Amino acid sequence: MDCAMTQLQITAFGDPSVLKLNPSQDKVPTEGEVRVRICFAGVNPIDAKTRAGLGWAAAQNKDNLPWTPGYDVAGVIETVGPGVTALAEGDQVCGMVGFPLAGGAYADSTVVSEEALVKLDGISLKQGAALPLAGLTAWQGLFEHGCLKAGQRVLILAGAGGVGHLAVQFASAYGAEVVATASRDNHDFLHRLGADQRVDYHDADWAAQILAQGQVDLVLDLVGGESGKAALACVKPGGRLVTVPTITAQQIKDAAADTGIEVLGMLVHPDSKQLAQMLNLLRQGDVHITVGGEFALAEGAQAHQAIEGGHVRGKLVLRMPAADGLPG
Repeated sequence: MDCAMTQLQITAFGDPSVLKLNPSQDKVPTEGEVRVRICFAGVNPIDAKTRAGLGWAAAQNKDNLPWTPGYDVAGVIETVGPGVTALAEGDQVCGMVGFPLAGGAYADSTVVSEEALVKLDGISLKQGAALPLAGLTAWQGLFEHGCLKAGQRVLILAGAGGVGHLAVQFASAYGAEVVATASRDNHDFLHRLGADQRVDYHDADWAAQILAQGQVDLVLDLVGGESGKAALACVKPGGRLVTVPTITAQQIKDAAADTGIEVLGMLVHPDSKQLAQMLNLLRQGDVHITVGGEFALAEGAQAHQAIEGGHVRGKLVLRMPAADGLPG
């Protein structure tokens, strides 16, 4: 295989044109590490936010440019370091890597701890790259922070996006009644995923439409700002709102101050056991990942433009040269 490795890097903070292909070198795995030849990388809103110079990862890396973004990888184990026991050369794996400060997924290869990776075992590489960060955000928001239980009613803001379309399915699979906001052209899509009630967020009275069918126990807020604040009106006394966009979390907490509603911000964290559970749901056919777009690594700027447009259904992925000739 060609030894000339490539990575797509943020060369300065700004619009998508600051993403440039640069050469990289394969690192040698040390104790407990493996080198993964990456086939696909997931593209997430945090990647575009960081590239624009916004958020914590950008603030911490401002003196480290050029910097390689990306936290979702799927690929093939190429080399195993000393002490690696669970993985072997040739295994197809996926994982959330380098979060939040190291990144590194927009590249031909990466060296990571074996503990960060899970074997795909029948799940395609493309789906494996689409799952980790979005899936873990949805899972942790619903169950770790939201304490969602079967029979409860949950509202998911931005239900058709990368995190949202997985959250709808996880909540439905675990027996919750699911309400989701999305533009009208995504309502059939959300119905197929298990959303019991679909509401168009363009409607001025969307919160009233939800309330007409009952209050919710939990809101998973993937939008933030005014939408997150408006969703408070839908929550039962003693209920909970989990908000993912960090930049507006405090505004929503302030708005909920005298309502008796608990508002929690969250930052996703790696968890290979949770990732393995989600992969099992995929194998069983209980959950499906929608990949709304696939781009070559060199087309990463186009992927960022698409995700910043705000109308992506499901997830976007980058395809590396190593994916050519491999299934999925």
